[in-house]
Parts: sequence; structure tokens; C-alpha cells
Amino acid sequence: MDDSGRGEILLLSHRIPWPPDRGDKIRSHHELRALAALAPVHVGCFADDARDESFAPEMANLTASQCVVRRPGGRAKAALRGLARRAPLSVSLFESAQMRDWVRRVLAERPIRAVFAFSGQVAQYVGDLPPGCRFVMDFVDVDSAKFAAYGAAERGAMAWIHRREGRLLAAYERAVAARADVSLFVSDAEARLFRDGAALPPERVRALENGVDTAYFDPAKVSPIALNALPVTGPLIVFTGQMDYRPNIEAVLDFARHGFPAIRQADGTAQFAVVGRDPVAEVRALADLPGLIVTGAVPDVRPWLAAAQVVVVPLQLARGIQNKVLEAMAMGRAVVASAPAAEGIDAIDGRDLLVASGADALAALVLGLLADPARRAALGAAARARVQARYGWAAAMAPLEDMLFGDRQAGAAT
Repeated sequence: MDDSGRGEILLLSHRIPWPPDRGDKIRSHHELRALAALAPVHVGCFADDARDESFAPEMANLTASQCVVRRPGGRAKAALRGLARRAPLSVSLFESAQMRDWVRRVLAERPIRAVFAFSGQVAQYVGDLPPGCRFVMDFVDVDSAKFAAYGAAERGAMAWIHRREGRLLAAYERAVAARADVSLFVSDAEARLFRDGAALPPERVRALENGVDTAYFDPAKVSPIALNALPVTGPLIVFTGQMDYRPNIEAVLDFARHGFPAIRQADGTAQFAVVGRDPVAEVRALADLPGLIVTGAVPDVRPWLAAAQVVVVPLQLARGIQNKVLEAMAMGRAVVASAPAAEGIDAIDGRDLLVASGADALAALVLGLLADPARRAALGAAARARVQARYGWAAAMAPLEDMLFGDRQAGAAT
């Protein structure tokens, strides 16, 4: 047991929370750091590939113990198991006997007084807990609503699969939340959406917002990417994100095909850079279009953000708080975002960022900013000031201590 007498923490995550280099890992990384400052932390998580596994020794400097399991293969077999058992496929894909055995052993051998689960896929490993042990579930977003939206927008077999996933995942989320002392979501809007469907009191379903490291994302400390080494002759528009993630793919394809051409027509030197790891074939093919750059993985997104005249975030489907928006704002960039991408951000449209719906409207705002350097500078300065005042990670993570070690919430699961 740690010196405080609190006991120890078990953190479960569907991806290794190290390093903070993609949206979900940014949040889980800072949660890990916050938890490790409170008590010894044992981490059970999954690695997507060898690159993920390579970070385990570095993470071990912060953990009391850890189990990093390569994400189970046999996705088709896991999907069939989920179909046969009427289980959510996204949960079946993370089934692991190794992880289950490790969690059971840690709970039996260590003085675990709090279990923190990041993402619904790992809630399956939270079984019977020791007396007095709290369970905090960070769903982040209402994933079931995302799959339901996919199902409503599609036709054919995939529409059926996504509607099924949305329905079963919603039931699974409600069952997990009924067991948890507290269920967390990234924004008040997501928490309200879930609370309305789960029939739980406000103290059991709460928002824990994302933050941004404004000392790291600081334009004064970063040199812009050397554009003279790239095929860039005019103003640069940038999008950042994991490019095998469906909402990012759809956003980039739509803007590249329906928004950016209007910008190129007005300024034939304008460039649109898609900056992010693992671009799918359809995204890679955009590099064949005039003015399009597809980078793939880059060692650091900050130089690209620093070089951008405008950062565009044209997400058509977005849940919670978008890290990519906070990071661009912290870098003092002028941000043009769709309404879904901006919804969770506590910022003022027209002062801290610009918001529009549809590729044509987004393109018009971008063109206006490209023609007005003073407006871009004012928007970027206001954006950085806003995230500095509102979105520090220390403040965002401060409520965790009471959730994990405070008095049990009235009516919470036992």
C-alpha cells in the first residue's frame, strides 16, 4: 500500500496510454499521469502493433506494474463470436484470456482501492471487486450513438451491422454504467446524452473534459516546417488527425473534393496538407489532386501547424471535445471548424475560432482568412489565450482524486 494509505489503482485501457500522439491516447496518457500522482498504478492495456509495444519500457517508469497485450488477431473469428453471443463486436474484438488472468491476479494480490477503465471495450475485465473498491468508467464518448448514426446513413449489410452495433453497445454501456460508481464523458453534452438514456442521477454520470499542453503546443517554441523543401508555393491549409479513423477520412475526402477546389480557383497556389498517421488508400490518392499533400506519419505535428495559415476541421461526425481543435488553437492558429467539431469547445465563434456547416461555407471562411492576415493573427491570438485560460490538463484532471478516493456517491453501485 502507498504511504497515503489509500491503496493502489488499476487502470485498464483499450490502447497503450503512451505516448500522447493520437486523440484517445492523449486523454488516457494524461489520466495515467494524474492517477500516478495519487497512488501506485497498475496498467493493463492493449498494443495495436510493434510500435505501440516499443513504448512499454518508457511507460514502466511511471507504473507499479503493467501488462501490455498485443491486440488479439483473428478479427473475423472475434466478430463471429460476437454475432453468436449477441455481443457488441467492438467489445468482442478486445477479448483476451491473458488480460483477464492478469487483472484477476492484480485484484487478488494488490491492495487495489480503485479501478479506472478507459473506453468501454475494457469494461469486460472489471468483474467482482474487493469491498470498498471504487469503479470509475471513462466512456469518453457515447460510442453507441456513433454506430447508430453510421447505420442511419448507410444502406445494405454495413447499415445492418452498424445498427446492430449501436443497439447492443447502448445496452452494454448502460449495464456497465449501472455497476460503476461514476461514468465519465468528455463533455457536458455527451454526459447529458448518456444520462437521458441510462436513467442515472447526475452524480453518477459526469463530464471530465480534455485539456491541452499549452507549454508543448507553443508557437514560440516551434519552427514551422521548411516549406521550401516541399511542393508548397502559396498559403497552407492544414488538417491533422489519425487517417484510418472513419470520421477523419470522411471529413478530408469531402473537403478535398468539395471545399478546397473553390479555394484553388480563387488562389491557384493554395495548398491543403492532410497530416496524420496511417492514411487509407482513398486518402493517399488525394495527393494526385492539384494542391493536395498527404504526409502520412510525421514525427511532430507542431511544425505543420506552425506553418499553416489556417487549420481546417471539417468533421461531419464528431463526439465530445476534439483534441485537434485544442492543439491548433494552442498553437495560435486561425481555426475554421464544422459545427460538430466545435460543439464541445468552450470558445466563441468569431472571436476564438470560426464555425460553419458544409464544405462551401467552410471554404468561404478559409478564403476570407487567407485574404486578411490581420484577422488571422487576431483569431490565432484569441484562440491561444482561450485554451490557456480554460483547458490546462492539471485543472481538467483535478476531479479524479475525489472520484477515486472520496466518499462513495449516494446510490452508487456496491
